[in-house]
Parts: sequence; C-alpha cells; structure tokens
Amino acid sequence: MKIGDKVQFLSDIGGGRIAGFQGKDIALVEDEDGFQIPTPISDLVVMSSSDDYSISKSIQKKSGAEEPTAADPDTFNMSVKAKINQMDEDVLEDEDEYDAADREITYKAKVEERKGGNVLNVYCAFVPEDVQNFSKTSFACYLVNDSNYYVHYLYMSVEGGSYKLRGEGELEPNMKMYVESFALEDLNEIDRVRFQLLSFKRDKEFVAKPVCDVQFRIDKVKFYKLHTFQKNDFFETPALLYPVVKNDGVAQLKPVDAEKLIYVDEEKDEKKLENKGGEAMKNAMEKLKNSSLNTSASHRNNRANGDDILVVDLHADELLETTVGMGSADILNYQLDYFRRTLEENKHNKGKRIVFIHGKGEGVLRHAIVNELRYRYKNYRYQDASFQEYGYGATQVMIR
Repeated sequence: MKIGDKVQFLSDIGGGRIAGFQGKDIALVEDEDGFQIPTPISDLVVMSSSDDYSISKSIQKKSGAEEPTAADPDTFNMSVKAKINQMDEDVLEDEDEYDAADREITYKAKVEERKGGNVLNVYCAFVPEDVQNFSKTSFACYLVNDSNYYVHYLYMSVEGGSYKLRGEGELEPNMKMYVESFALEDLNEIDRVRFQLLSFKRDKEFVAKPVCDVQFRIDKVKFYKLHTFQKNDFFETPALLYPVVKNDGVAQLKPVDAEKLIYVDEEKDEKKLENKGGEAMKNAMEKLKNSSLNTSASHRNNRANGDDILVVDLHADELLETTVGMGSADILNYQLDYFRRTLEENKHNKGKRIVFIHGKGEGVLRHAIVNELRYRYKNYRYQDASFQEYGYGATQVMIR
C-alpha cells in the first residue's frame, strides 16, 4: 500500500484514500468528508492503486474519453463481507428464476432388445407416398433394421463403373430410417444399388456379424403395379421390401471377389441362369443335383494312410470338365454348392475330418467357406489344415 491508493474497510462500512501512515502497521484513510481515520493495514483492502488511477486519468484526458461513472452508492459504502453476501443473494435469485424445463435433455434410455433379434435382418423398403394417386406418386426409400444390432450403412447407386453415394448413417436396433424420395422418372438412377453394412452392439458383448457388401438390381416394372406393394410389419401402408441381409445374410450372400458381394435370391437362381453363360452353369448345376457326390469313392485316393481324412479339392479344374461360358460368379456358386453337398452327405459321420483345398489366391473362396461355417454350419469345428501336407490354401472341418 502507498499514499493515494483507494482502499475499503474489511470489517466496517466505507473506505477512502490513503493520506499517510503512522508507523508500519497504521494507515491514515481519508474519507470523502476529509477526515483521516487511523486504520490497521490488515483491516484494509486496496480497491485501486494510485498508479493505475493516475495512468487511467491521463489516458482518458488524452483520448477525450468520459470518466467512468461513480460506483453504485448502495454498494460502495458496504464492507467486503457485505458485498460477498450480496453477490451470493444475487446468485440465489438467478437460480430461482432458472426453469429446469429449459435444461438440455442428455439422458438416453437403454436399447431394449427383443427375443429373436440377434439374427441380422435388414431390408430396403419402397413406400408410395400417395397410394390414392398411384400413377403419379413419388416413392420414399427406407432402410429397416429388424435386429438388436446397430447397423452403420452406406447406400449407393451404380453408374457404369462408378458409384454415387445416396445415403449414409446409423440404424438403431429395431428401427427404420428414411433415406430419400424419388419419382418414377428417376427409377433409372437406382437400377442397381449397393449397400455396405457394419453391425455391432454398444456397451455390451455381442457375436460379431460379417461386414456385408451387397449389390442387387431393382425391378423397375414393380413400381408400376400397385399389387406388388404388400402389407407388412414395418409400415402402416403397403410397401415393396427388398431383403438386403436375411437371417445373417450368409445363405443369400455369394461373394464374387474380395470387394464385391452379389445378393442372390435362391428362388430366382433359375432365372439368373438364363443370362449370358447361364446355360453352361445350368447344365453343371443340374448334373450336380442329379448325381451323388459319392465322396468316399471319388476322393479315396486322397485319404491319408491309416487316417480317415477326406480331402476335397475345390479348384474349378478338378470339379468341372470345362468352364467355357461360365463367369467367376457361376464358378464360385458351383464350388460352394459342392462344398455344401459334401458336408450334407457326411453329416452323420460324427468326428469325421474333411479337408477342403481352396487355394490361396485372393482368398475369395476361403472367405466364402469360412462364412458358411460360421453361420450355416456353426456346430462344426474348423481350422487351417496342415500347411506341410496341403499348403496354405486348405481348411479342415470336423463333423460334430
């Protein structure tokens, strides 16, 4: 403290400026009436320094600014303790005026899981927006998550060799989400669509589902026929539903390569076989259906000596006489059907071990086989076969 400092009493009302000192512990405080009050320095608090005061005065004078208004007379002559109490009262008044209803809602209820919802089912739904005027209506596209999983999705349309992102987001369990609307004249833009899906659960353990990359063609003719829009469990109005993933999707998802999975509806396999190259595939599939694999005979030379291990080579040149007219998807579907038939014929041979040689390559066939074993044949044990005997491109399955 020094002469000229503006001070206020701690234990009494009022204050003033320091006019001088009496010894080391007593300050002479001059009030507004000119009286000097001897006060212990420990009972004073400096409100503003004389240096700050003079500097601010000189700045105000040079800049032409107005002097600050005088302090509130109701509070200037109050002690510091009284001012603190006054501030607390003001805070309490502000709290009384606060309405709890204005508070932001941060609570989020936990997701309630339904029985049977741990099997992944996702649908793409098209709903007419004006059923009464069907010939001119536009259509709303929804994604429906009929499972207990969160599903992060990308929704794209295929345009030649490239893609256009039409929607992305996160589907909550057992919920549906609006994606877009379009008119009949825009149908050509969604002639072929592609979905990429990643499913998971929050705040709890769960069984992992495969990452799905699904592509299929939209039948535009159906949008001109009212009867193709059926009653369903998800919408109050009729809707056209396309299953994107059904019962975990493995039975319907047929991988073509590591970055492309094509949705194949089993009921429509015969129609797809009529495409280019389909005749060769149809003949091969017909031959496979009408004949027993007779695995015990056809692979007897591949058994290990003294060990009941069945070795099945799934390479196309081992299974097919010719692949002329067959595309990569056709060959892969044939290999998977042969794999399923082999397991079906040996399902009663408990403890039997079967080694499927699929080759290393890009891992497409192996990926498809592992998906089948995880979800369609989940009771069977499987592992990589001995690389010393079969190399790195073989999987051993044990029938249970």
